[in-house]
Amino acid sequence: MEEALTISTISQAHRLLGMSSPQHPLVSVTRPRDFRQVAAFQQRKVVVQLWQVELKGAGCGPLQYGRSTYDYQEGTLLFTAPGQVKRYDNAHEVEEEDTDGWALSFDPDLIRKSPLADKISQYSFFSYAVNEALHVSAQELATLEELLAKIEQEYSRPPDRHSQSLIISNIELLLDYCLRYYDRQFIARSNQNGDVMSKFEQVLQTYYDSGQVAERGVPTVTYSAQELSLSTSYLSDLLKKETGKTAQEHIHHFVLEKAKTSLLNSTDSISQVGYALGFDYPQRFSNFFKAKTGMSPKEYRNVN
Repeated sequence: MEEALTISTISQAHRLLGMSSPQHPLVSVTRPRDFRQVAAFQQRKVVVQLWQVELKGAGCGPLQYGRSTYDYQEGTLLFTAPGQVKRYDNAHEVEEEDTDGWALSFDPDLIRKSPLADKISQYSFFSYAVNEALHVSAQELATLEELLAKIEQEYSRPPDRHSQSLIISNIELLLDYCLRYYDRQFIARSNQNGDVMSKFEQVLQTYYDSGQVAERGVPTVTYSAQELSLSTSYLSDLLKKETGKTAQEHIHHFVLEKAKTSLLNSTDSISQVGYALGFDYPQRFSNFFKAKTGMSPKEYRNVN
């Protein structure tokens, strides 16, 4: 089995790229023109234990984004949470004129005692797949790079009692802008998103038509996302933006509607209805139904 290369610190990343020691041990902005070597990444799986925001071009060679057609080609941003795996199959030595792109990397310890440590889980794009990257316009990219410059300025100057909080504040502001741009991207792709929503309903219906529900249980967001070739976070965020409901809420609504239909249009027992919907115990089905309707399955059947 191929051994993954683990990068645990900013200093280690600089060393592997042939760069001088970082000016700050917990945060760094790097560009291809700074790299002196990338051979360590060639044909390797790389586990980075850092938070990273990366503009296409800042990696070790071209990054693959699948066959999808993207609407904003001025810049493509990737987001990586600590522990995620990357693979650079086309790493190459960096040429002198190869200056496009950048990467902002920061250690979890930088934000550990700050409010951003609690908030960062709200930036779900750190869990998106590579083909769900953010595509920004030239104007949007300029805004992000202004904040990037402020981060660099802060860690390049002699530190004072304000340095760390200002660095973190600018990182948070940069992430907030990325959140806004993702909202714009979801809106810009509303027609495509409608296709995803339709396919999502089809996935759920096909699942229940498969005849294997009793063995496989109630459909999950993970299963649905895999069938749609999306990450679970992206699917939930897309549906939330379009409908106000997450993928899990959509699944629950779908299951609930099937339960209501079965209760009113069949003579199956409550247990049989629950098993047919994928609940392994009748009580779990009853609890689910009551939580959603305020009535037990038996009460619903008798009232209606």
